[in-house]
Amino acid sequence: MRKLVATALCLAATVTATGCGATVEKPANAKSSAVTLTNCGREVTFDKVPERVVTNDVGITELMFALGLEDRMAGFAMPDDKGDLNGVPWKDGYDKVKWLSKEQLTKENVLDARADLVFAGWNYGFREDSGFTPDALKKLGIPSYVLTESCHNGRTESSRGIMPPLDALYADLTNLGKLFGVEQRAATLIAGFKKQVARVRAQAPAAADRPKVFLYDSGQDQPFTSGRYAAPEQIISEAGGVNVMHDVEDSWTTVGWESVVRRDPDVIVICDYGDVSAEQKKKFLLSYAPLRNVSAVKHKRIFVLDYVDLVESPRNPSAVARLGTYLRTVAEER
Repeated sequence: MRKLVATALCLAATVTATGCGATVEKPANAKSSAVTLTNCGREVTFDKVPERVVTNDVGITELMFALGLEDRMAGFAMPDDKGDLNGVPWKDGYDKVKWLSKEQLTKENVLDARADLVFAGWNYGFREDSGFTPDALKKLGIPSYVLTESCHNGRTESSRGIMPPLDALYADLTNLGKLFGVEQRAATLIAGFKKQVARVRAQAPAAADRPKVFLYDSGQDQPFTSGRYAAPEQIISEAGGVNVMHDVEDSWTTVGWESVVRRDPDVIVICDYGDVSAEQKKKFLLSYAPLRNVSAVKHKRIFVLDYVDLVESPRNPSAVARLGTYLRTVAEER
């Protein structure tokens, strides 16, 4: 994966709480009074400020780091295929907090870490089929916080997403700020992110000129992609494009290649992670016969973003800016 430059990302994020020299408020004392938050449409009360948080996956972990909360963490679980972590603004967090597992979280990880909060999401650690759920943890006396991007929406048994993706990011930052007593830090981050996104939006092509974009995560028989409620939806739209899968009322899901061909995207964005490299994914897309007449393939308009850019994370606004620059070029060429 492409190595990220810490200085550039610090400037892009405007106000990362650690790693960029920002002055930050001191987190609340763990003996503070109970805090009630709205998470996935439900009110959840936490009796005290967590001191041993365990997180699952890179985007969720970096939400904690961006708020300067690594001292409140007991560890994180994350596969080692999510990019170079040495150049990120939160490298100090990764150096300081224990890497518990290179697989998804388990009850054993959580118990061994003596966790007093698990911050994960549906399909970002929480899974019904594995028995690792908020309800199962509650029976062990361990509270949970669910990533808002991943909230089940009730449209189908597994569909996820209850609000626009960037709103989900801001909701989680706001909630975490309240829970840990760093509300001003969260508000400053959110204001910086909104300002950055607004700058990109102001430069976006006119509605009639906006390129159609397909997000390609993985899969050859059927592509795994992003519907209306995953981060790419708003990353694409704020960058000046149109997500061709906007009508899919889910976050991350599988579709058919025929639907991609029918919608004829002008650009394909590759999600870079895993055992199959971005270059291998690009080679497949350019050589896959059913796609040969798709505009993005004919003109080789393929753009790569890292996994953490495309899941809910503090890197989303930077991804909007980078994709925006590319889409403006495409719009000018067409």
